[in-house]
Amino acid sequence: MKNFILIFFTCFTSLSSIAQGTNEDSTFKNSSDLKISNTSVVYNQELEQLIFTIETKGMAGNSVPKAIGKMDGAPVLGYVFPTTLKSTDVGFGETEGIVTLALTSHPDFDDTPLWDENADQNYVNDGVIWHPHWVVLTKDSRVAGGLAVKQFDPKNENVTLPPTNPGMPMYMDSPGFSVITKGNSIKVIVPAYRMKHKTQFNFDAVTAYMQVNATNSKYPMLGVYSVYSVASGNLSLPFTVKFK
Repeated sequence: MKNFILIFFTCFTSLSSIAQGTNEDSTFKNSSDLKISNTSVVYNQELEQLIFTIETKGMAGNSVPKAIGKMDGAPVLGYVFPTTLKSTDVGFGETEGIVTLALTSHPDFDDTPLWDENADQNYVNDGVIWHPHWVVLTKDSRVAGGLAVKQFDPKNENVTLPPTNPGMPMYMDSPGFSVITKGNSIKVIVPAYRMKHKTQFNFDAVTAYMQVNATNSKYPMLGVYSVYSVASGNLSLPFTVKFK
């Protein structure tokens, strides 16, 4: 798995000039809010919860995308945890790829219809609020980041998704875990039973710009276009879970 991911990182560095037009905010590249200084996953044995954390040099979660007013080309910003978990550990069917917990913000659409993140009793207006997704990432040379969320044929009845998935033909789930931004850290709290009690795995931390494509079959539906920071420096997934 680690070698698999290192190949993806090589693709990112070599394909930076190949990209669909993007709506990336030019300030993201140098924003201290997106420069990772530390990361951790801690398993609280008493509460049986895993706390995933990314710390940044600036204010974590303070930078968010600007709305463009439509789904096609919609910008997505992410604090992302690639892991060595299996797809079946988080509710997907068996499939190849990098199981990743992504904390995202995207003001142009809401893909968490079961959850009301801003608690205003409107369940479809809070895409900009930081929220989690489980996704499966695969190599995709059509975008500059070399990665995209894995898609499938919507007619394929053999694909298994968690019941909390947002209804898109991608390996994506909207699990509704609590995301907390405070100072220089962004955290997400995951009950262990929602990961089949898997508490020993490797991970890394990444900040990245993604973008939705709803019209052009030459590009993925949700691809990675820019990577701003990688905790390990090389996506080697060297970090392990700490127990508390």
